Amino acid sequence: MSTSLASPIRAVARLGLIPQIVIGIVLGIVVATTWPDAAASISLLGDVFISALKAVAPVLVFLLVMAAIANHRRGQPTHIRGVLLLYVVGTLCAALVAVVASFALPTTLIIDAPQASGEPPGGIAEILRNLLLNVVDNPIHALMNANFVGILAWAIGLGMMLRGSSETTLGVLNAFSEAVSNIVRLVIRCAPLGIFGLVAGTLADTGMNALLDYAHLLAVIVGCMLFVALVTNPLIVFLTTRRNPYPLVFACLRGSAITAFFTRSSAANIPVNMELCERLDLDADTYSISIPLGATINMAGAAITISVITLAAAHTLGIGVDFASALLLCIVASLAACGVSGVAGGSLLLIPMAASLFGISNDVAMQVVAIGFVISVVQDATETALNSSTDVLFTAAACRAKR
Repeated sequence: MSTSLASPIRAVARLGLIPQIVIGIVLGIVVATTWPDAAASISLLGDVFISALKAVAPVLVFLLVMAAIANHRRGQPTHIRGVLLLYVVGTLCAALVAVVASFALPTTLIIDAPQASGEPPGGIAEILRNLLLNVVDNPIHALMNANFVGILAWAIGLGMMLRGSSETTLGVLNAFSEAVSNIVRLVIRCAPLGIFGLVAGTLADTGMNALLDYAHLLAVIVGCMLFVALVTNPLIVFLTTRRNPYPLVFACLRGSAITAFFTRSSAANIPVNMELCERLDLDADTYSISIPLGATINMAGAAITISVITLAAAHTLGIGVDFASALLLCIVASLAACGVSGVAGGSLLLIPMAASLFGISNDVAMQVVAIGFVISVVQDATETALNSSTDVLFTAAACRAKR
């Protein structure tokens, strides 16, 4: 390698991970706009990166949670209860913000889109039933299908059973846990290349022209998510820690939201969040459980999406919605959001269930869902960024409040 080429590469290598990711984003935009034919090939880098994250996440969660519980000793502090409370409060507040914004900036849609594919759940009872079945899933099946509820259940159960094991057994378990954690660190070091491929491929394939037809709807959704990320969540963190929340908020947005925005998968971002929690010096016994749990139940962004699009459908059809009904929608959206799997587009198929509260037919609701998929390039990316970064934010807030 020539000296002239090696010097810039060494300079980039000395930068931190976040500046490298920003460089990847800029290069991805440049390639997508100036050389779109090459973007399809470059997108393979992004596909490999997401696949690597998804492959390592289930094993990481299983071993890390099991090791943390097996090594836990009576009297050791944990903060899971506080984290769960923050998850619930944050999701309800996000749904309330979405309802208020939908009344202040009502959105109407031109419903002529083709129906979206996929079967929406029949109601809250079906969602809760599916969650319960996921808890008792076969452990091998849960690992193969990234069923994090089932993985957590088996990891907690095995961890409890191993708490009285010998030091040799615990040492082997900790060695496996550390080995997988090291693999995760290697994968995350490839994030700049992965983000480069994702940005180039996404912009070259979809562009932004299709989003202009639904700009108002997208603006309300993204505006709500930004408000929650920069106003509501910091207020919750301040009330919890009694300290300036913004250094922690921006650290979580830099370390988690950027990668989550482009991977569009809370499950794929679990390894990234675990590594960020380690950098923030949080309690491993807490974040090893709260982060994978948050990828399943902490869904503020999903609650916003469900609320805004459902009320947009009601406004389009001329259905009067009083504020009491809207508050009921907040609760339903929050409960439904907890059942959203940590994959791209998971919240959209819950819209028909929420729309049924206002007597909107399933045929119409599925057309609205199709509109959701049109704007999902930005909507789902922003939603995942909010969800995933909030997992770390509330975990850190609960840990630091106890300190």
